[in-house]
Amino acid sequence: MPDTARSADAIAQEIITRTGGDIRLALPLGLGKPVTLVNALTRAVASRPETRLSILTALTLERPDMSDGMAQRFLEPVADRLFGRYPPLAYADMLRAGTLPGNIEVSEFFMQAGRWIGIRDAQRRYIPANYTHAYDVLANWRPNVLMQLLAPLDNANYSLSCNTDISADLLRERRAGRQDFLVVGEVNDKLPAMDGPEARLPRDEVHLHCESPAEFDLFSVVKRPVGQPEHAIGLHVARTIPDGGTLQIGIGAIGDAVAHALILRQTGQLSKITDTSPFAPDAFDERDPFDTGLYAVTEMLVDGLLQLFERGIIKREVDGAAIHAGFFVDCRDFYDRLRELPPEQRAKIHMMPVSYTNQLYGDEPAKRAARTDARFVNSAMKATLLGGLVSDITTGAQEVSGIGGQFNFIEQAFALDGGRALITLPSTRTKNGQTVSNIVWEHPHESVPRAYRDIIVTEYGIADLRGQRDEDAIARMLAITDSRFQDELLDKAKSAGKVARDFTIEPAWRANTPESLARWLAPHNLPDFPFGTDFDAVERRILPALGRLSETQGNKLGMARLVLSGMTARKPPEEMARMGLDRPGTLKDRLEAWALAGALQAVTKHPS
Repeated sequence: MPDTARSADAIAQEIITRTGGDIRLALPLGLGKPVTLVNALTRAVASRPETRLSILTALTLERPDMSDGMAQRFLEPVADRLFGRYPPLAYADMLRAGTLPGNIEVSEFFMQAGRWIGIRDAQRRYIPANYTHAYDVLANWRPNVLMQLLAPLDNANYSLSCNTDISADLLRERRAGRQDFLVVGEVNDKLPAMDGPEARLPRDEVHLHCESPAEFDLFSVVKRPVGQPEHAIGLHVARTIPDGGTLQIGIGAIGDAVAHALILRQTGQLSKITDTSPFAPDAFDERDPFDTGLYAVTEMLVDGLLQLFERGIIKREVDGAAIHAGFFVDCRDFYDRLRELPPEQRAKIHMMPVSYTNQLYGDEPAKRAARTDARFVNSAMKATLLGGLVSDITTGAQEVSGIGGQFNFIEQAFALDGGRALITLPSTRTKNGQTVSNIVWEHPHESVPRAYRDIIVTEYGIADLRGQRDEDAIARMLAITDSRFQDELLDKAKSAGKVARDFTIEPAWRANTPESLARWLAPHNLPDFPFGTDFDAVERRILPALGRLSETQGNKLGMARLVLSGMTARKPPEEMARMGLDRPGTLKDRLEAWALAGALQAVTKHPS
């Protein structure tokens, strides 16, 4: 039957009828979720206990918790500005509250980082899968409904837009008769309409569709400030990328720092900064501006890559494209710029399935020829001294996010001539007032084993580990470890017999301190937000103080010090008013005002 626009509730009832009430729903990850339709189906199934809804998806997008404290004061008044008027997903709210009905279940193979720690059913139903294998999981599960957010393209086609990643392959299998499912779409004209064979979905293949309500904004990912550790990592990474090569980077502060450093390299400023580095030297020295330019093949199209494309750094073409990508979710400015690209420019960004971007199988000779001098840049939470990587799970087996495509790109780096995998991470983190090393001796759950160790980058430099003996890999890791933790880690290595008893820390490595980092980078005035921000000037001044409060949370002595110092500290009027603490009434309000004032004073005196 010809598809005509219907209400979301009518479509939900039609799905129940056509499936007999046993629904296996495939949902795209991230931005591609048709929230209006999903919520209507969730409501319909929740009200009919005889039906069943099983959802397989990834990256359920949610606003951060704004229920209390400083997060509420800072975020709640400007939530729509920062995150867009993105409707909450009913199944996520129920899952978090423990009220999801027994006839609805949700399984994810990638989670929004840190959001589902401690949520029992989310942890139990998580599926560990590399991105390229997620399709196999989904195909074997035999979905009977595929729902997706679509962009209007032309009279004959919709665009899969932000999510060709798995949907394109699933639809191809349906056309070949190897899958059988309803195709249900929610059309949102704010979604950038990406064209091309893999992104195009003929309208006559869509069985049911509705229009997004006018108030449905795309989810906007708020840019995090880029601190000195992230900037240093970006500067190091920029020296590893050859002109004419292939690039993949991820989202977040480090991805922005890498892109910014590559722009500094293009404008001739990189050497001026890196020549003054106080840290141990390495063998990487790519500093010249890009002439041939880079080609990007990436699972995720991020703002950093778009910035490089707009500046002509990413310009080497493969099959008419300078960028091949599998999905995107980013900030509102990213969506606006993508929509506003001239058609001939946007045509050079091809949205593809991850079976293309994340692996070499399928037309392997052509992919090998295209992916010359590949540099795949991803982040980890921790790294072991022997080069194992921890990217997605805590010591207590709580899934933080997921492995995604990280292993896929590391594997490609080893398979490609001239390919390298770079794993980035700040050398330390601070929690509950305690600073600990992100380079550890061991971890019970490694995401990527040490057999795949390649290049690891911290703010203190580059450790090239590929093909190295364990004792040499340990030495190179110690050279990029924060000096406060080098001796303890070295003792562990000696106790394990992995290095000689008389091995000592090189004097140059003892410079690996935040103070040395600040002395190096402070004169260069690197920006907190290289590519802009939705935060206003007052909010940007508050952010470092909120970071200090977050680091101190749970440390009673540290918090008491902030409160005491805040009692006598200057109370900046704009900052206090923005947080609703310019006229604190209750004791709780006064304590929060003192803590904020103390934190503002602390970051002003000691910004690192």
